[in-house]
Amino acid sequence: MFGLLGPNGAGKSTLMRILVTIMESSTGEVFINGQDINKHRKELRKMLGYLPQDFRFFARYRSWEFLDYAALLAGMKDKKQRRERVDKMLEDVGLFHVRNRMANKLSGGMKRRLGIAQALISQPSIIIVDEPTTGLDPEERIRFRNLLSDLSRTDTIIILSTHIVGDISSTCNQMALLNDGELVYDGPPDTLVKDTKGFVWKAKVSEDQYEDLKVKFPVISTIPSGTGWEIQFVGEKPDDIEAEEIHPNLEHAYVHFMENKMNHWNL
Repeated sequence: MFGLLGPNGAGKSTLMRILVTIMESSTGEVFINGQDINKHRKELRKMLGYLPQDFRFFARYRSWEFLDYAALLAGMKDKKQRRERVDKMLEDVGLFHVRNRMANKLSGGMKRRLGIAQALISQPSIIIVDEPTTGLDPEERIRFRNLLSDLSRTDTIIILSTHIVGDISSTCNQMALLNDGELVYDGPPDTLVKDTKGFVWKAKVSEDQYEDLKVKFPVISTIPSGTGWEIQFVGEKPDDIEAEEIHPNLEHAYVHFMENKMNHWNL
């Protein structure tokens, strides 16, 4: 399970489309198993499963019919084999009980699970998933992340692209960080977090102190507290307020990296 993290507009979805061969790169080269994707598109597509950010399906198809059609497109000609595969995938993603429901009548989380089922229908060795939890409620987000984690225990490689830091910290042991089309970090999330130790603080501040602090530091959270605020912020410890160091998480690390290593900060 490999995470690709970055702000909106960093180039994540563009890279995903290049990797699944539906978009050609303007420069550079991409190789999968030593094969140039621009020269071996047909062969490499058989290895790939893809869940795009904007996942669409045929509204008049039932859930099982949509998967059956996806399996047919993937080259599964035998009807009995195809039906068995469809039923298995519906079981695996927890949708067998709604197999006869029209696909457009599924909840948002169910639609994303149907999307991962179609990405898996041809048993690919590489699955590329673009912003899979955007718009999902917390329960469905956790369920979807657990589903991806279960898949990662097999021989399948999963590349997860997202701007939601929690999706990476909960599922991936390797990640890359994109910013403005450039690869700016490649390694374990834990390393990024470790480098942030000593730069994350919490403090109780007045309204005036808060207004001053948010100009100088990236403020991660603000909670009303009496007549002021309880805040978390990233940076060097200020001399003019009392602040307590706290253990960083990946969200803190991401903000610290973008602020200090990239000299870039967008709210």
